[in-house]
Amino acid sequence: MIEDGIRVLGHASIRLEKERKVIYIDPYKVEERHDADVIFCTHPHYDHFSETDILRLKKDSTKLVVVRESYEDALKMGFNEEDVVVAEIGKNGEVAEISFSVIPSYNVMKPFHPKGKQWVGYLLTLDGIRYYIAGDTDKIPEMESISCDVAFLPVGGTYTMNAQNAAEAANLIKPKIAIPIHFGSIVGTRKDAEEFVKNLETGIIGKIFD
Repeated sequence: MIEDGIRVLGHASIRLEKERKVIYIDPYKVEERHDADVIFCTHPHYDHFSETDILRLKKDSTKLVVVRESYEDALKMGFNEEDVVVAEIGKNGEVAEISFSVIPSYNVMKPFHPKGKQWVGYLLTLDGIRYYIAGDTDKIPEMESISCDVAFLPVGGTYTMNAQNAAEAANLIKPKIAIPIHFGSIVGTRKDAEEFVKNLETGIIGKIFD
């Protein structure tokens, strides 16, 4: 099943286990496991680039994908240069045999995630399944060109889309499965996640991970 191997660990923290790889996106308040093959971070905010949590997951071979702004911090944490990949918007890459594309992620009318910062979302391809991780974003025009099977979209409002805006984004992207994130910790509640699912078009499965 498409959703096999997916876990949402709380807030915007995601764990994918596919192709005998363990991938984390924006780990935050996670258990110490030291099992990450690749860690993707969308931007430098403490709840998305958490040095403490990255080190809880890091093993000797872990690769780290970050925006340019976080590159030097990654080296100071003990990552070797060859193990850190800089994500650049509009470019495709491969890390640990995982193909990925880098998608813009920004606020339209809010000051928290300016477009000029070049912070990102990711489109990952694993076992032939395409996963879109939006990052901290509003509904943006770039979403019109995204094709994916699973979409992880922030729903908590304040710093990102609210539930209604996120549902509109999902209905535009039309994934097979839409998963709400960025709620239940710093901002947003399960009610936001439920509102998101309720507003999805027929044919899109909404799945809430508790």
